Amino acid sequence: MPEPQSKSNYSPSTITSTDVNAKAEALNASPTQPLDRLKTSAFDRRLSIAKASFNIGRRWAGNSVGGLFMSKEARTSRNQAFMQEQADYLVRELGKLKGSVVKIGQMLALYGEHFLPPEITEALHTLNDNTASLAWTVVEQTLRRELGDKLSELEVDPAPIGTASLAQVHRATILATGEQVVLKVQYPGVADAIDSDLSLFRHLLKVTNAVPQMQVLDAWFLEIKDLLKTEVNYKLEADTTKRFGERLADDERYVVPKVYEAYSTMRVLCLSYEVGEPITQVDMDALSQTRRDALGPAVIDILLNEIFVWGEMQTDPNFGNYLIRLADLEGDASQDKLVLLDFGAMRQFDGKLLSIARGLMIAGYQHDKTAMLSAMHGYEFFDAMNERDKDNMADVFLLATEPFRKTALGNQGYRWATSNLHERLMTLSGEAMQTRNFSLPPKEFMFISRKFIGAYTFLTVLDAVTDSEQILQNFVPLG
Repeated sequence: MPEPQSKSNYSPSTITSTDVNAKAEALNASPTQPLDRLKTSAFDRRLSIAKASFNIGRRWAGNSVGGLFMSKEARTSRNQAFMQEQADYLVRELGKLKGSVVKIGQMLALYGEHFLPPEITEALHTLNDNTASLAWTVVEQTLRRELGDKLSELEVDPAPIGTASLAQVHRATILATGEQVVLKVQYPGVADAIDSDLSLFRHLLKVTNAVPQMQVLDAWFLEIKDLLKTEVNYKLEADTTKRFGERLADDERYVVPKVYEAYSTMRVLCLSYEVGEPITQVDMDALSQTRRDALGPAVIDILLNEIFVWGEMQTDPNFGNYLIRLADLEGDASQDKLVLLDFGAMRQFDGKLLSIARGLMIAGYQHDKTAMLSAMHGYEFFDAMNERDKDNMADVFLLATEPFRKTALGNQGYRWATSNLHERLMTLSGEAMQTRNFSLPPKEFMFISRKFIGAYTFLTVLDAVTDSEQILQNFVPLG
């Protein structure tokens, strides 16, 4: 979902970089000039990718020739600066295309840290944050086509409060009732371009030779294709939003937007406007530790419910998909709420995978490496590993489950901000994936680990202290 340009209830931005300060800077970046049109035809998009590939190749050649007579140190410095320039150029070109090209780039940014230059992954992390908005004249045409005469029942603000790769969000008022709503408006032609976008992105990866093992990525690309086609179906998203609203109706810690079906279609989604602050804009120093500690379990509970109870997970845990609604700075912690947004990128998991996940969590709770190795058995990705890689992966899982470890911190709780867990986890997992025999994680593993990374980063910024062991026992039989 884009990052809000105001305090809104619907923001589609992607923030998954390991540098929290860089994320905050990206959120405050000024928006780019609105686009008058999108390159949604297959020809336009092929031409854009071809142009980007050609320019990158030409510049690489020029850079190589220009560095022939430099010292090694000077050449290294020049190449790093050049790589940053090229990465920024590629991201700008991809951002203009929007659609699934950007979504794929975001996925690559998450796992690219293990096999791409840091300049490339850092640039890819900014794809959603800096994406240009679409001009109001084009958005209005889409609304008229989708809503027909019903559009006259709404007063829509032409300035978007959020932009992303697949859609942008506008605030509106229902004239008859005065109710404040938001309209998530899908960019025209984006849904029809998914298949060609996937093909173009694969071609770009092949041409640049940026990602090895293209055969291994086949299943991953198929999963992204299915996920994207689900995400552009706003009827499905409306149903999922209502389903989560019903699940959490009696839990006062959460707010799920109401769906207005009268103004929703396959390409437009109308939701209630929910007040809240992005976590990067909440003054944590002014918020008591008690208040932060009450919000922390709400973040973890959603994660564990999705995996172990509902078997249905929102796979895009960006900061922009959550807002914090504070009663007031001196209020009761029980009055603070977590506003949940964007139920488009959903993924269901089968019982076998969930059973393995439970085993991994139990082994992590017990901090038992032998049990962890045993829990990994039966999952093809782990079974195909050699013993050394299995051992390394077990260490990664033991570290990932550190917050849930039995009596790890006594009665003190787990302090996320000082744990440095996210950085340690990324470092250890990166080392584990450096072996020659290691292949890219399968799609299911990718989505679940992404969810955990997003939640862990959120909790770190929140600076919460949680009794994670107490939380875990509500979801997994700990014995």
